Amino acid sequence: MEWIQQLVNGISLGSIYALIALGYTMVYGIIKLINFAHGDVFMVGSFVGFYSIVGLGLDFFTALVLAMIFCAIFGVLIERIAYKRLRNATRIAALITAIGVSLLIENGFIFTWGPQPKAFPDIIANGTFEILGAKISIKSILILSISITLMVILQFIVHKTKIGKAMRAVSHDNEAARLMGINVDNTISATFAIGSALAGAAGVIFGLYYTKIDPLMGIIPGIKAFVAAVLGGIGIIPGAMVGGLVLGVIETFVNASGFSLWRDAAAFVILILILIFRPNGIFGKNTREKV
Repeated sequence: MEWIQQLVNGISLGSIYALIALGYTMVYGIIKLINFAHGDVFMVGSFVGFYSIVGLGLDFFTALVLAMIFCAIFGVLIERIAYKRLRNATRIAALITAIGVSLLIENGFIFTWGPQPKAFPDIIANGTFEILGAKISIKSILILSISITLMVILQFIVHKTKIGKAMRAVSHDNEAARLMGINVDNTISATFAIGSALAGAAGVIFGLYYTKIDPLMGIIPGIKAFVAAVLGGIGIIPGAMVGGLVLGVIETFVNASGFSLWRDAAAFVILILILIFRPNGIFGKNTREKV
């Protein structure tokens, strides 16, 4: 049952992409910004988890929570310092700023801590379960469990809490939400905080999965998560989840089929195909803008 094993591996990998993609899609949904610095928040989360375990001697779950809190604050700082003044600027100005923030974080990190990769501590037992003849690692089950839990919590926040309703209102109509008494600035900051916290969690479980982290590790997973968000329909939260899982499964099966060199290329082939045949993504709908 090799395909079951690969399917579980693909879903585990895809759940990491989905967690990162949620940040992309939430930010785009609320201020129409493609935040290319989001992949670097994911990298920062991975390093916070690393130093929490190695430097502070914390256990995995405490390190995970600490990384999420740190990245939430980091994401809000990025929004307040770099993006807030560009609310009424052109989209290209905001996009270039996002790329500049990304480069600043990467090179600032390399300047401060050096470019050398670090071995993420292997603190989870390497046991396996056998299901229908397939050997499933404990790490894959753990990663999948954490991702599903965080996605369920996100759904609860978005649909059942006051801040979630404010986020949906601002996403639907910024000015109308402001007239209804919603604090738009705080709502946008909360969106960055939640999305960045999910990216921080993804960074920690990514380190656990691949056992190696470095200051440029956010580039490729960040781009793939962006592809996942576009695949599902950018701006749509369930779309980011499904897009991440689909991308992870496809990448794993491409790798398992002996085309490991094409593993990264598969994401970009999917991006090209989705932009040609369904530019609004799987869950996106064709809408007309009123002039």
